Amino acid sequence: MSMLSDIKEILLPLNISMETGVFTDKAPDRYIVVTPIEESFDVFADNKPLIDVHEVRISIYTKGNFSKLKNDIVNAFLKAEYTITNRQYIGYETDTGYHHYNIDVANYYEMEEL
Repeated sequence: MSMLSDIKEILLPLNISMETGVFTDKAPDRYIVVTPIEESFDVFADNKPLIDVHEVRISIYTKGNFSKLKNDIVNAFLKAEYTITNRQYIGYETDTGYHHYNIDVANYYEMEEL
């Protein structure tokens, strides 16, 4: 179980540059930064967690119109049965020329026996 691996696979058809945490290469006109934001346990039985919840932030940076890319990403995650927990336009960065938009997604994994 690796949510970051799952995300790369989900977004692969969109053919967009992506890195985790920070974008270190020369930035193209559009790219994504994936940042883990929360891991928590949910649904307990006999004092043991049954569900492991992972949530990440997908930060979109684009010099063009962000609407189509945003919609493509949202649809890809909904099709993969992820939960969209938040969507937010952060703003236009005048120093870089990028629009910045965040999409927070969560997935629920059944706990494996320890």
